[in-house]
Amino acid sequence: MDKHNSKFRWVVFTSVLFTYLIMASQRTAPGLITDQLMRDFQVTASTIGLVTSIQFFVYTCLQIPMGILADRYGPNFFLIIGSILTGFGTIMYSLGNHESILFFARMLTGIGDATIWVNLVLILSQWFNAKEFTRLIGVAGMTGSLGFLLATVPFSAMIVLLGWRAAFFSAGCLLCVCGVLLYLILVKKTNQPVIVKTNQHREKFGVLLKRIFSSRQAWGLFLCHFGIVGGYIGFIGSWAVPYGMNIYGLTRLHASQLIMVSLIGALIGAPLIGWISSRLDMIKRPYIVFHIIILLCWFTFLLFQEHPPFFLFVLLFFIIGFGFGSNSLTFALVRLTFPKTESGFVSGFANTGGFLSAVLLPGIFGYLLDHFQSVSGSIAEGYYFGFITPVVFSLVGLIGVIIIKEKNQVVESKPNTQVSL
Repeated sequence: MDKHNSKFRWVVFTSVLFTYLIMASQRTAPGLITDQLMRDFQVTASTIGLVTSIQFFVYTCLQIPMGILADRYGPNFFLIIGSILTGFGTIMYSLGNHESILFFARMLTGIGDATIWVNLVLILSQWFNAKEFTRLIGVAGMTGSLGFLLATVPFSAMIVLLGWRAAFFSAGCLLCVCGVLLYLILVKKTNQPVIVKTNQHREKFGVLLKRIFSSRQAWGLFLCHFGIVGGYIGFIGSWAVPYGMNIYGLTRLHASQLIMVSLIGALIGAPLIGWISSRLDMIKRPYIVFHIIILLCWFTFLLFQEHPPFFLFVLLFFIIGFGFGSNSLTFALVRLTFPKTESGFVSGFANTGGFLSAVLLPGIFGYLLDHFQSVSGSIAEGYYFGFITPVVFSLVGLIGVIIIKEKNQVVESKPNTQVSL
């Protein structure tokens, strides 16, 4: 089958992205029932926080191993198993009667979730040519944001209608169905084995690891993803609502709407930036522009002493979300500058950078808030110094994207080919 010209590639694209949509929704959905879990299981907020964070910790730790496995055995098997594992984890979460079961269920969900992005990138690179891939990877990024949106009002309504256990049980069953659907489409319909072992010569793992970790290109991708993801997920997902309430006196409901503004920006930005990059037939220059824009947005909070005019504040949130949509260009650069036999490994390495920053930023920001509030008694001063964190992270990202080399073609006949630096 000529995958790049087959109409069936759109069936693959739709099924993979639908699975990603549902899996992404389950990353943040437990946050909707925090108070119910505390009441039902008689546990503290810190316990629930640990249960919630374990999924992201597992996800981050497994990105590089998943990339290596996907390169060596193909992406189909891991995506199928990952969706089923996420489904089983979600079902277990819905049936749990002790916090230890919730903890294990979220670990299982994290293992399954760790398979989705790296293998999605590899599957799309197999079925679409380079120009289509650059455009469609932006649509894939938008799908993740849609998943977060699905985990707000729609899933909340489902919880109110069915109860939280039935709502999560239904989502888990749907993910298991997605796993079966992916098997039928990616394996049965295309007559491919579930696990694909290539006949190409493979480097020893240690040699490959040393070469990638010594590659300026790989570290540039790691840093640019670190800089652009942490500010959006780390701040918007953790401190945006308290910031709106403490600095602008907003209610929790109105402050929560700020996240929607940023999310709308990401929904618009992801496909549009991918389309722009595809039309210009370049990746690095547009990516630099959006890194600069995001850096300036975070610096604006410092410029206005953490309290910009409200209209500007809302606009900054929208632009930060819009710029976040450019993060998919990281993986377009992976495809463009690394051979296919290494693209899973490098994709996982770059994605680790993004989620590492998303893990680090909330903790650093919170520490600065606590420190300056205890010293001066003013939380506003804490927010001012807290905003230095996303500024520094964004600067790191800009340095990363500047040191990246962009070339138009990868020599795929030699798996050991490196980008000339």
